[in-house]
Amino acid sequence: MGNLIVSQSPHAHGNDSVEKNMYGVVIALLPALFASFYFFGIGSLIVCLVSIAACMFFEWAICKAFLKREPTLLDGSALLTGLLLGMNLPSNFPLWMIIVGALIAIGVGKMSFGGIGQNPFNPALVGRCFLLVSFPTAMTAWPLEGQMTAYTDAETGATPLALMKLAIKGDATALDKLPTAWDMFLGNVQTGAGTIGEICALALLIGLVFMLCRKIITWHIPVSIIGTVFILAGLLHLIDDKQFADPFQVIFAGGLMLGAIFMATDYVTSPMTHKGQLIYGVSIGVLTIVIRNWGAYPEGMSFAILIMNAFTPLINMYVKPKRFGEVLVNE
Repeated sequence: MGNLIVSQSPHAHGNDSVEKNMYGVVIALLPALFASFYFFGIGSLIVCLVSIAACMFFEWAICKAFLKREPTLLDGSALLTGLLLGMNLPSNFPLWMIIVGALIAIGVGKMSFGGIGQNPFNPALVGRCFLLVSFPTAMTAWPLEGQMTAYTDAETGATPLALMKLAIKGDATALDKLPTAWDMFLGNVQTGAGTIGEICALALLIGLVFMLCRKIITWHIPVSIIGTVFILAGLLHLIDDKQFADPFQVIFAGGLMLGAIFMATDYVTSPMTHKGQLIYGVSIGVLTIVIRNWGAYPEGMSFAILIMNAFTPLINMYVKPKRFGEVLVNE
C-alpha cells in the first residue's frame, strides 16, 4: 500500500488576490471620479489626492513606528480607503480636516485592529462619520454644481436629501425644488450636489457593472440595499406624495448608490454567505430609510452600514453553511 502525501492547505489556487481586487475597485471608481471632476472641477481632485496621500502616509508611519513591520502600501488597501474617504467629502472640504479624517480612518478604523482583514468597520466610513460628528458645518456645506474654478470660496446650497427632509418636516414646496430622477441619475443637480462620489448615479452603475463582470463582488448586497430602499420609499410615496419623494429620486439622491456599491460590499466587514449578504443588505436599506426620514441627519447610509458592520459576525454565525458530513456524524 503506497504512502499518501498530503500537502498543507490550500490545495487549490485561484486568480484572486488582495491586490487584484483592491485595484479592481479603484478602477471601478474612476468613472465616478471623472464625473466629479467634470461637475466640481479642481476641488474634487484636490480633496481625493490629499485623502489618498494622507491615508497612505499614516499606514506607512503606523506600520513602521508602532507595529514594527514592513508597510503594505502596494496591496492597494490604503489607496482605496483614501479614495473612498475623499469621495465621501464635499469638494470644498478644508485640507487639514481631510488629514484628520485620514488619521482616524487608518489609525483608528483599520490599524488599531491589526491592519487589513482584521478591521470590523469600514475604515473610510469611520473617518467620514468622525468628520461629520466633529465638523458638521464643513461636512454639510455642499458646493453648487458647476463650481469649476472654485475651491475654498465655492457657493453652497441645499442637497436633494436636505429638501426631502424639509418636506417631511412640513414644507409643502420642498419637493417641487427637487431635480428630476433623470437629472440626478446623470448628475445634473442644480441644488447643492452633495459629496464628490455621489454626484452621478450613472457613473457609479458603470463601476458596479465592471465589478460584477470581473467578479470582484456579487449582486446580493447592492441589489438588496437599493431594492429595499426603493420598495420602502415607494410605499411611503404612495401614502403621501407631498411629504415623501418619488422612490427613483430617493435612490439616486445622496450617498445611497456609492454606499451600496462600494462601501457596504467591503470584503472584511460584510457577511461571507449569499444569504447573509441579503440579510445584511435588506437591513441596511431599512435603516437608511428610517434614519433619512426620522433621524437627525438627512443622510443615513453611512450610519446604516456601520451599524450592520457590527452585526456581520453575528450574521456569519447564524447563516454559516453546515460542514461537510455534519449530518452523518450527528446521526
